[in-house]
Amino acid sequence: REVLKLKDLLADDNHYLHGELRRLSGDEIIGGNFGLNDVMQKAGHVASLNSPVLLLGETGVGKDVIANAIHYSSNRKEGPFVSVNCGAIPETLIDSELFGHEKGAFTGALSKMRGRFERADKGTIFLDEIGELPPQAQVRLLRVLQSKEIERIGGAETIQLDLRIIAATNRNLEKMVQNGGFREDLWFRLNVFPITIPPLRERRQDIPALLQHFISLKVRELKLPQIPEAVPGSIDILMSYEWPGNVRELSNIVERAIILSPTGPLDFSNLIPYKEMEVHELITHSTSTDNLDLLISNHIKSVVERANGKVHGPGGAAEILGVNPSSLRNKMKKYGIKHGRGFKG
Repeated sequence: REVLKLKDLLADDNHYLHGELRRLSGDEIIGGNFGLNDVMQKAGHVASLNSPVLLLGETGVGKDVIANAIHYSSNRKEGPFVSVNCGAIPETLIDSELFGHEKGAFTGALSKMRGRFERADKGTIFLDEIGELPPQAQVRLLRVLQSKEIERIGGAETIQLDLRIIAATNRNLEKMVQNGGFREDLWFRLNVFPITIPPLRERRQDIPALLQHFISLKVRELKLPQIPEAVPGSIDILMSYEWPGNVRELSNIVERAIILSPTGPLDFSNLIPYKEMEVHELITHSTSTDNLDLLISNHIKSVVERANGKVHGPGGAAEILGVNPSSLRNKMKKYGIKHGRGFKG
């Protein structure tokens, strides 16, 4: 009776956790109707099928979120969703982690262990950073894709599996194939339905919604009594930045701002790296002095003059220079450069 009771409790816990994952990752994709519209359409086409999916995109674009959405939109949503970061597992352990092992298979194998593939049976396995898989594991993964069966390390039994594979990478697998770093046959097996997730700088229209989402999320995580507001002009600052770390970087910056000012207002101007203009670029515009500060000052003056004193917004000096407006204003204050209507250099 005790075993059955614990089994029921575990089933309830799993059901609850699946619901939470679906709520956080599957039901609402920020930008699904805007910058990620094409991605979500493709995900919707393939979700109900068992075809492998390959998610492509830079680090931090949210490949794991899209993988969650595909799983929880499929007929496997009641089954397990097992996530594996292939780049985080030591090469000596990756076979054991993915395929499991029998007792006594190697030194330290004190009991039988099911691998990640076996745990994903009747569900989905998400292989993140697939480009980091060593050659030996690539061979074994190819067999899983071809026959949907595995053998544990040190075992002779063939285990049949019913699972769906979603892989993701920020690397160019096609180029890796050409250089011999990735198996061509595995590449063809994985590349059945590729989905490329655009970087945040190519979907800036999603930033306002992402900002509100992350503020609400971080307030809940940090257990704050109220949601702080952002200072006026924050959206301009955030949308002018290139976001090399993508959505993950935006999430981190929002959390940092909330930690620094939990009751608000949230100021992002000093949290985003200032994009300094390259010295050689400045020298081409002004060769009358070798003083770096004077070069920068003269260059900013000429750009502000070209923008008729306008600092932020379309056609403003900040847009021309490729920096956020708040950072540019700080530089202008430092060098005593005026701006606004009627500006004269």
